[in-house]
Amino acid sequence: MEVKQNVLFLTTSDNYISRDHQTLRIESGGQLRLAIPIHHVESVCNFGQNIFTPQALQLCWENGVAVCFFSETGYFLGRWEGVPNTSVFLRRDQYRKADDPDFATAISRSIIKAKVQNCRTSLLRSAREADNEAEKVELAARADELSVILRWLDREANSIQAARGFEGRAASVYFGAFSLMLRWQRDSFAFTGRTRRPPRDRINCLLSFLYALVRHDCIAALTATGLDPFVGYLHAGRPNRPSLALDLMEEFRPAIADRLAITLINRKQINKDDFIVRDGGAVEFTDNGRKNVIAAYQTRKQDTLTHPLLNEQYRYGQLMLVQSRLLARHIRGDLPEYIPFQAK
Repeated sequence: MEVKQNVLFLTTSDNYISRDHQTLRIESGGQLRLAIPIHHVESVCNFGQNIFTPQALQLCWENGVAVCFFSETGYFLGRWEGVPNTSVFLRRDQYRKADDPDFATAISRSIIKAKVQNCRTSLLRSAREADNEAEKVELAARADELSVILRWLDREANSIQAARGFEGRAASVYFGAFSLMLRWQRDSFAFTGRTRRPPRDRINCLLSFLYALVRHDCIAALTATGLDPFVGYLHAGRPNRPSLALDLMEEFRPAIADRLAITLINRKQINKDDFIVRDGGAVEFTDNGRKNVIAAYQTRKQDTLTHPLLNEQYRYGQLMLVQSRLLARHIRGDLPEYIPFQAK
């Protein structure tokens, strides 16, 4: 367990989390492992089989601290939080707009365009860094294919279903060249396509885990903004599915999660020994591997960049909140369109 930028990560099992006045106590085997004042915690991410007392959960929701539960492989299971402090008028606008096919199509098209553009930027970056000339050419060619898909999106994506179709084509192009963005450890991180629930190779395990972390931050940002993370536009509504969070995270998948995965592999900050292959072929992190990825993700969130639309300096960890607020302004009608984040 560790605290990273005010997020408490519980990455092992058999912990007992209780309350001592305004402090969370984490015990294991009858011994105190950590005691942290609640005002130092922004949220709790639980990846193991741990016990929270009702008093500990009450302390969290009294102080606006969400407790998110994940499987040990990083699959989001649920979120405990108090009554959200939000504007009912914003949420009513959000629900109405979700039933407006023209609005939903426009915002879905914008999100997919940003995602495809960020995939293209990642391919071009890897092409510039490639040592092999044939691979450099292939990566550039894949980026050109995404440029064509972007033009199709502008001309022909007149429905959500059509936009999703172009997204699928773009994903096929992008992930078809994903292995070429790995400069080292290609044998250990062989990639033939996305597999989930469970991931069937190390790189899919890494990607799925990073996506889970991004999704957690998107849910937190939307909730803080006053939006309902379960009512989206691009992703269809289903029970227990945070559709709007999935919408928001699309623009951050290639720019944050995928690039971090590539960096961790290329810098050999993570290797095959950080994974376990279970009977049946499912791949999971070791406890140490999971901690390394969490630490790298939280470090990445402290890096700064100039927001391409607002022209102001932000940390990567602030981008989800910034985009959530832009989305809320668009839903209220204060902005004519939602402009997703596009990396440079």
